[in-house]
Amino acid sequence: MLLVRGRAGGTELTGTLYERGECAPSFRGAPDEDAAYVWVCDEFYEVDSGGTTQLVDGREVHLAFESPMPRGFDTRDQALEAAREHVRTQFARIGIDPETVELEVEKGEVEPQT
Repeated sequence: MLLVRGRAGGTELTGTLYERGECAPSFRGAPDEDAAYVWVCDEFYEVDSGGTTQLVDGREVHLAFESPMPRGFDTRDQALEAAREHVRTQFARIGIDPETVELEVEKGEVEPQT
């Protein structure tokens, strides 16, 4: 599994890219089990009140979260590009210029199946 992390405005967002042969989470709306790569990450947007409060660029932002929308891809390059775009988009949704998001990809630990 790969972790795709974005940092900007004093906060960060990390999503998970499950690679070929790894067991991605299965739940309603998950992509077909045959997808070679599966991307899962939170989706959120800014609201005027309520939600979860996060300090971003020195201001309090109220966030409402949507259910993660897993997406399946055929190739690693497609999956990584979509993951990077997804992370940038989430920051843009809370008023941060997506071009300022620092992105990194790192290998995550695969938990053994029980």
